[in-house]
Amino acid sequence: MQSQPLSSVIGTIAGVISSDRFPTGERAALRRMTPRQPPPLAFYRFALSHLPDGWDHSKESQKNWMTLMAGISIMSPNAHDPKSSLGRVLAEKNYSEARLERLLSDSAVGDVRRILVLRVARFLGSKSSPFNWVHAARLLLTQDDEKLMAVREQIAKDYYGSKRETE
Repeated sequence: MQSQPLSSVIGTIAGVISSDRFPTGERAALRRMTPRQPPPLAFYRFALSHLPDGWDHSKESQKNWMTLMAGISIMSPNAHDPKSSLGRVLAEKNYSEARLERLLSDSAVGDVRRILVLRVARFLGSKSSPFNWVHAARLLLTQDDEKLMAVREQIAKDYYGSKRETE
């Protein structure tokens, strides 16, 4: 697979997983994935067809992609809305500030951050509230500290901007 923009990759993943033609057993296997367990064969089948080159360059990268696929599967068929920012949707659905702070904290690294992203997926999935999964992908995949800070800041700005509008 050639290099594609992250938005295109996320759109493809969400589209395939949410499709009526995607086997429900495969979706269920992806939904059950956790970063602390080995991935099921369904993950590899999907990854080799739909993930960008380099998804498996490290265990951490592989776990991040597993988390993205699990989160999108949890929320399917109503997972991805490119027009709805993560921060805004969290604010609109009354996601607590304490949970948001944990998600965006410097101490939320590795598996902790991945588990918190999966909790967001479960929370928003239970409310049928899709969001732009590119924001969650950047939160997981960004390696550079300065760029990661910008991702966190944007999510927080969207959250508090939306809160201010509703007050």
